[in-house]
Amino acid sequence: MGPLIVNEIISENTNLLLAFFIGIAFGFVLEQGGFSSSRKLAGVFYGYDTVVLKVFFTGATTAALGLLFFSLFGWIDLSFVYVNETFLQSAILGGMIMGAGFIMGGYCPGTSFCGAAIGKIDAMIFIVGLFIGVFLFAEGYPLYEKLYKAGYMGSPRISEFFGISEGLFTLLMIIAAVLMFWGAEWAEKKFPRKEY
Repeated sequence: MGPLIVNEIISENTNLLLAFFIGIAFGFVLEQGGFSSSRKLAGVFYGYDTVVLKVFFTGATTAALGLLFFSLFGWIDLSFVYVNETFLQSAILGGMIMGAGFIMGGYCPGTSFCGAAIGKIDAMIFIVGLFIGVFLFAEGYPLYEKLYKAGYMGSPRISEFFGISEGLFTLLMIIAAVLMFWGAEWAEKKFPRKEY
């Protein structure tokens, strides 16, 4: 949850407790936003419902702006914020596999648990498939360990990778989000959902 533990502002136990409550709140917001519906989630790929895209882009731009201004005001040190290591080839392949699963099943891992929590059978089946996939990945890991670790790039921020400032990157991200919202509105008009 950020550099609160590192700076000894909160303990690890408090961090876990906060994460638990934030997770519950996140699940509640997902369900209220309709993210427990596989039709709504799959609608992003077919163009007839882009709410998911809009919500996640709004969340990303809000977080980016918040972190940018918090760092400018000296309220947060971005060097303490953990960034996952990047393995480019495996990230691209994993994204393709997850995208295909998302299209076929209508859920991502988080939204499948959200759907299962309110009793959706398809979400429960998706979770079973998810655990089978995790098991097969873990058991077969030695076979594709080299692929998994291919394209190691460390933990760069996108702004560092392109050699631009955090502020410019955030501005470009906001412009991309606005263009994405415009494209999403166009797609919803162009590909309306056919009711049967």
